[in-house]
Amino acid sequence: MGIKKSNKLPQTTAIKQIMKKRSLGKKEGYGHQGSLPDDVPKGHFVVYVGENRSRYIIPISLLAHPEFQILLQRAEEEFGFTHDAGLRIPCEEVVFRSLTAMIR
Repeated sequence: MGIKKSNKLPQTTAIKQIMKKRSLGKKEGYGHQGSLPDDVPKGHFVVYVGENRSRYIIPISLLAHPEFQILLQRAEEEFGFTHDAGLRIPCEEVVFRSLTAMIR
């Protein structure tokens, strides 16, 4: 009996692929094709959190933390990866801020 390999990509690989795909298309307000907004420094990305979809700029290094990966799994379950409004995190803002402060 062989060992079955999961077809599911690791969460960090999946999010990097999504970010790469999103940066290839021209987005309204993003200026030139493939560019990021001026307020997003290299090595960071934008997420939208909570019911109000508050915008947060966070470092890519957070992708490696198991606690953040749990949020990404919840986002995948709730919203999937085929949406146009950016990466949404299904979490209350106060919880998100506490979590990101704790793991930075």
